[in-house]
Amino acid sequence: MAESIRMLSKNTVKFIKSLHQKKFRNQEQRFFVEGEKSVLEVLNSNFKVEILICTDEFLSKYGKQLNHLEIQIITATQKQLEGLGQYQSNDSALAVVHMKPNSAFDFPEGNFVIGLDDVRDPGNLGTIIRIADWYGIKNLVFSSQTADFYNPKVIQSSMGSFTRVNFFYADLDKVFQKWNVPIYGAFLDGENVHEMKRISQGVILMGNESNGISEDLGNLVTDKVTIPGFGQAESLNVAIATAILCDNFKRLTIV
Repeated sequence: MAESIRMLSKNTVKFIKSLHQKKFRNQEQRFFVEGEKSVLEVLNSNFKVEILICTDEFLSKYGKQLNHLEIQIITATQKQLEGLGQYQSNDSALAVVHMKPNSAFDFPEGNFVIGLDDVRDPGNLGTIIRIADWYGIKNLVFSSQTADFYNPKVIQSSMGSFTRVNFFYADLDKVFQKWNVPIYGAFLDGENVHEMKRISQGVILMGNESNGISEDLGNLVTDKVTIPGFGQAESLNVAIATAILCDNFKRLTIV
């Protein structure tokens, strides 16, 4: 059952403000989620929600759904909510959530894994998580230099998809050598993805926004692939490129 409803305190405000910084998120092993859609997604996921801060309107609308949850509920005004998070407008809710352990998984047979090598922009990471969710790719693996999964901008741009993927951070070279599956790396000089006939499930590896895939990981790539361009742009955004490759790879593996 939800705990008794409380008012927002200065200590709670200070605690949530600290979670804007990676150092304190890691220290507390907590992060925050804001906005009606994402908060509802995380409440219905396998993440453990500790605190729900919401407006009276949100509580009135979803109160029955909250009764069975063992969480602390705090009421706040829209102005208070907007001062806690990063949304310019938030008239619904903000949740404080426990991080998951950074646990490695085995390669999932019958599907792809998205690997990210030093993708540093939180917006790109969040969008790639959303893309993975759209294409039914449930597993992602990140280099240690890749953006923090729990960064508020990552959570925002994933639009709730962060609740439906598995991920871990690791030395990608060790992971790929252990898995021993095809590694499809995005390179400008790779095989034209439009001309590929069929592929096996493996890792779709995307590199840093400026420098691409690192040399060490490039040596482990079994198949270099590229997206052909027809105009004058120098390159594609890494999230857009990920979406195009996912779309083509899914098409090529449909029986």
